[in-house]
Amino acid sequence: MTDFFNDIPNIAYEGPETDNEFAFRHYDPDEVVMGKRMEDHLRFAVAYWHSFAWEGGDPFGGRTFERPWYPQDSMEMARLKADAAFEMFARLGQPFFCFHDADVRPEGDSFAQSAARLDEITDYFGQKMEATGTRLLWGTANLFSHRRFMAGAATNPDPDVFAYTGATIKSCLDATHRLGGENYVMWGGREGYETLLNTDLARERQQAGRMLQMVVDYKHKIGFTGTLLIEPKPQEPTKHQYDYDVATVYGFLKDFGLEGEVKVNIEQGHAILAGHSFEHELALAAALGIFGSIDINRNDYQSGWDTDQFPVNVPEMALAYYEVLKAGGFTTGGTNFDAKLRRQSLDAEDLILAHVGGMDACARGLKAAAAMLEDGTLERLRAERYAGWDTEDAQALLTRATLEHCDDCVRKGNLDPQPRSGRQERLENLVNRFV
Repeated sequence: MTDFFNDIPNIAYEGPETDNEFAFRHYDPDEVVMGKRMEDHLRFAVAYWHSFAWEGGDPFGGRTFERPWYPQDSMEMARLKADAAFEMFARLGQPFFCFHDADVRPEGDSFAQSAARLDEITDYFGQKMEATGTRLLWGTANLFSHRRFMAGAATNPDPDVFAYTGATIKSCLDATHRLGGENYVMWGGREGYETLLNTDLARERQQAGRMLQMVVDYKHKIGFTGTLLIEPKPQEPTKHQYDYDVATVYGFLKDFGLEGEVKVNIEQGHAILAGHSFEHELALAAALGIFGSIDINRNDYQSGWDTDQFPVNVPEMALAYYEVLKAGGFTTGGTNFDAKLRRQSLDAEDLILAHVGGMDACARGLKAAAAMLEDGTLERLRAERYAGWDTEDAQALLTRATLEHCDDCVRKGNLDPQPRSGRQERLENLVNRFV
């Protein structure tokens, strides 16, 4: 036990009228929404890196946080950090957590020492998980922070770094498998380039594909039944990354024959950086059959970079969960709070309340999304817009017609199609009735 959260109570649902800031107003884990408990819909997870490993620095200043487990340079501190983390999971009632290897153990003097430390903390996590009932949504490898990865990991021009990357992924996938993780995520934080002047795009892309094939092979070899996920991001810190967005990832998977093996973990902030909306990326992933899981956060739209703030915008959440519910909801995936405190938010209470507010915003968004789906008006109007394609002649046009056939249809039928309203403003008004 630690005393970091000592003065903070367990967070319970008290309803919209409560004035207790240490209570949920909208997130009731047992509330049934569309036939399923809210907790089972949302499948919340705490991001270990932002909540417990991040020290509050930014490009213009160093650490602002003071935590009992600093400095993070020994296994004693790693265990203390784990104690605090699982205490927070329990206070929030969070069913899941996620981690990178570098979040949970100090770097060793050699790969073997780092791997041994990961094994040790994995055993400790296993004990904590058994005692608390908290589960692992996903594990992943940090292949971007250490200077060895400054030119990428799998895409590095040095084959020794490629080998080091494979060994690191193996150790992290082993740990995830041992802890019963439901997914394993691959995010290429530096898998890209800063200048084309020193970059062989074709070679690096082949290296990334080969590494992913090796990961898939190893997953099956060890009997890991969880889902492999790629997390798209367009840039930052590199100028361009090879997993730019959902469409790019799908093309990459198709190219290497892995579209049936790997899905996507979509982050809201990354979607915005790619020039898309979050709901666009979710809808496209579902349409392509690769929707897996989400990282929930938001960017400051004035900053223009990945600020990883906690979600507070309920209309945004409603549109996102509308696409999640339309896709059938999560299976192995969930809602990971890949969000961090502002560097001026120093207190333990801030860390708890940030999650409380985010969980409430997601719950309100989920309920609004469910209400829209159950109302059915939006889907009915969408179906009406495409109703012309449901006829036998239209289907034949789509599947068997030639350009000559199209020409014949237009000339013989004297066709003169007239535009019809897309009703955008009316549909936006409709959404606002629910949010």
